[in-house]
Amino acid sequence: MFKKASGYMAENEPELLVGLDLGTSKVTVVVAEREHDGDEAQIIGVGQAPSNGIRKGLIVNLDQAVRSVKQAVSDAQNMVGQDIKEVTVSFGGGEVTNIRSKGMVSLGRTPRPVKQLDVERVIEAAQADVAIPANQSILHTIPVEYSLDGQVGIDDPLGMTAMRLDIQLQSVIVPTATIQNVVNCVDKAGLDVNGLVIKPLASALGVLSPEEALAGAVVMDIGGGTTSVSVFSDGRPKHLGLITVGGDHITNDVGSVLKLPLNKAEELKKEVSVFVEPENKEESIDFNYNGRDYSVSKLDLHEIIRCIIEELCEVLVRPEIRAAGISMLPAGIILTGGVSKTEGIDALMLDLMDLSARVSAPIDANRMPPGRNTQEYSSAAGIIRYMLEKERDPFRYLDNPMIMKSMSDGYLRQSPPEKVISIPNGDKKQGSSFDPLGGLKKLINELF
Repeated sequence: MFKKASGYMAENEPELLVGLDLGTSKVTVVVAEREHDGDEAQIIGVGQAPSNGIRKGLIVNLDQAVRSVKQAVSDAQNMVGQDIKEVTVSFGGGEVTNIRSKGMVSLGRTPRPVKQLDVERVIEAAQADVAIPANQSILHTIPVEYSLDGQVGIDDPLGMTAMRLDIQLQSVIVPTATIQNVVNCVDKAGLDVNGLVIKPLASALGVLSPEEALAGAVVMDIGGGTTSVSVFSDGRPKHLGLITVGGDHITNDVGSVLKLPLNKAEELKKEVSVFVEPENKEESIDFNYNGRDYSVSKLDLHEIIRCIIEELCEVLVRPEIRAAGISMLPAGIILTGGVSKTEGIDALMLDLMDLSARVSAPIDANRMPPGRNTQEYSSAAGIIRYMLEKERDPFRYLDNPMIMKSMSDGYLRQSPPEKVISIPNGDKKQGSSFDPLGGLKKLINELF
């Protein structure tokens, strides 16, 4: 069941904040400690385990996923020397849909200060226009922008004077079954779920500086099975997208095209730069595997990987960025996730997307153990930041009360919608039509 973070320790003792990220390649845990009634938290430990039973961000084998969660949590417990009982969980996989809605409330015939009740009323007014299919749930409701008497760009209206309050709201929608499977997995691992956060948001919060979020930036978390795309501007998320294409697709296609075993394809894709061609066009990588000799051209390997990443960006990532409706992104692209370690990927992104790009580990990497502070931990670290931001500003990220209530019946209950918003297929960039091998046909003909 869901509970408010209670800091399951004695009242005056430090509270543990725990982020659990369910990734396709790894399950990671970040543990932070906060003094009683403190505003900041200090990371004191991490944990990880190979991710089994999770494919493209979705749980496909519950028992295997449970074992991975237990192993990652146990690893973290050994580091911090305390039991972990409650976690906030980030996850990806399945469809993620963003719906914008607007609300307006009158404050009276004469100007007066905006009160908390007014903010609650205008949020409810905007939510009233959002209806979703019965098999989906609103995971996050995020105020994008307030306006007072027509003046747009208000970040926090509380205490400001006006006669009319408007809001633009963003609802992040995911399949209810996906949420339920995540909760069931964590519950079976013997943990209470304090909250849920969609992976694109967690990843962004893990690597974005406040200055970058304010200026406008894109965060791309390229993991094993998925790619998260988060667009921030004015300090707030404007669009959160999830694409079911990741590093595993690169491995599979390299193995398929070059006729290599998958474990060797995984190794070899790390041997080349995706931006700079090998100086020696004839250079090859020679190895023996299971008694068979292989010779792989570095140039061929470079061309194949580059082509796949190009198609990912042009076909799937670029539409997600456009969906945010942001014309200027001065802070460019921040890359994280396991694939961001690929040599030359920042230069390639600059070339492909015409935006500056940098590779980032978690902002709090200096507080994390060496070797356990790399890009794979960005989402788990971002969960800690998410929890702190929610407590500082209760209106920043709003939970769905239908999800957050106790699940005494063993399933998520959602009120039947009065109407259904039709979600166009063109708005779902899930990678179902992404065909790297198809895009490589011309290249392969040229190579072989």
